[in-house]
Amino acid sequence: MAATALVARFMLEVFVWKIVRAMELITILNHCHHHPGFVYQRDRFGPDKKFIEVRVRPRAGSRAICSGCHQPAPGYDHLPERCFEFIPIWGILVFFLYRMRRVHCHTCGIVVEEVPWGDGKHQLTRAYMLFLARWARRLSWKETAEAFHTSWDKVCDAVEFVVTWGLEHRTLAPIRAIGVDEIQYARGHKYLTLVYQIDQGFTRLLWIGQERTTESFQRFFTLIGTELASQIEFVCSDMWQPYLKVIRQKCSQALHILDRFHIVAKMNEALDDVRA
Repeated sequence: MAATALVARFMLEVFVWKIVRAMELITILNHCHHHPGFVYQRDRFGPDKKFIEVRVRPRAGSRAICSGCHQPAPGYDHLPERCFEFIPIWGILVFFLYRMRRVHCHTCGIVVEEVPWGDGKHQLTRAYMLFLARWARRLSWKETAEAFHTSWDKVCDAVEFVVTWGLEHRTLAPIRAIGVDEIQYARGHKYLTLVYQIDQGFTRLLWIGQERTTESFQRFFTLIGTELASQIEFVCSDMWQPYLKVIRQKCSQALHILDRFHIVAKMNEALDDVRA
């Protein structure tokens, strides 16, 4: 059985490689993942036939971009070849190999160039990080890592990259309705405060705070500012006193909608008191 499995795997690798060569992998990359100023030079299987290497070089006459000020700068020297992991093809890993240039920028000094497919010291390309982060929304991080032959740490790194980018580029305004709730994340009454935007046709998580205290919830309103808080028209929450207190202070103009569960619970408590 083991020999049969090895033969089947070998035949699959040969079949995939024939397809890749027939479709010209570099042509596909130029069509789907083209970067001005850079050229996909050649592609080849790794020694163990388990991954594909694609060498990248700067286009003749193109200037490197400073990673500090994002402006063209004259070259200084080259660093050793660096490996960037790209989206797998039919289960076979794909790596970009590129010798990073250092530039002599008049503003930033001698720094490493900026490349469009990578970010900082990340080993994964931006395209692969976005790919993993999208799958991590549908599967667990462990399942995502197993499905694409990578590690849990790389999936975590991809999600962190996408979340950081989203936080840096998000626009908070306008917000007409918010919902506030807590979630327990560990034993011993460990809670997080979650604030959602729940406008009609638009729902998103706005903020997560440690614990469910008055001080914690106030940090959300510090984040959005007084002007944006004054535009909120509806607030949904339970009857947790710290939440009620902060909403009364920061959103007094909004219609406060309490959840039915706690209203019914309070009414039953009152009925029990009357019966007693």
